[in-house]
Amino acid sequence: MVLNLIVLGAPGAGKGTQAERFARRRGIPKISTGDILREAVHTGTEIGRRAKAVMDRGELVSDDVIVGIVRERLDQRDAKAGFVLDGFPRTVVQAKALDEMVNGRGPLVVVDFAVPEAELVRRLASRLICEKCGTNADRGVDAADPEGCKRCGGRLVQRADDNVDVVRERLEVYHRQSEPLVDYYRGRPTFRTIDGAQSPDRVAADFVAAVEAAAGGLTAAEGARH
Repeated sequence: MVLNLIVLGAPGAGKGTQAERFARRRGIPKISTGDILREAVHTGTEIGRRAKAVMDRGELVSDDVIVGIVRERLDQRDAKAGFVLDGFPRTVVQAKALDEMVNGRGPLVVVDFAVPEAELVRRLASRLICEKCGTNADRGVDAADPEGCKRCGGRLVQRADDNVDVVRERLEVYHRQSEPLVDYYRGRPTFRTIDGAQSPDRVAADFVAAVEAAAGGLTAAEGARH
């Protein structure tokens, strides 16, 4: 069965880390719009410069730009057997565009990571990333860690949009534009919510269980029709 998976949740909910872990286990690509945009910023393309100015203000890049990037990525060969989307969709407009993109490619499983706002602010204000590849450091890692980034060894720094004021603005943008996604998907049999405030291992276990329950329900429903 093709597994098309969306992870939802506010900035700092841990969905990116869990999405990568899950995708590796299933052998399907983890597709992050954040990674795509950061690559554009790093290479200094026109869209990268536009995106950087917006992201540094804690705002979201326009729907048309993001939809185009994702459509192109999902057309690549490695995504044909399924994917894990992190950071897309962020608005109902994007969600409707995604429904069109995957029409005929199998159903979407949607998992929402729920974390209290105070915990999100704490996590984001102390979060570090690699200045070379943009990978998030594990929780509790200090910027002075001599090992640096686990992926490439680069120096760990704070993101420009992770200071407390910008963090609160990012969460406000999320509440205003992205939370309606939960309402958009909630009525689907493939929608699940998990507690993202637990330990990473506990979240990972709940994540796998939620996906398997949703996918198992689809398989049972499909079998009942034949």
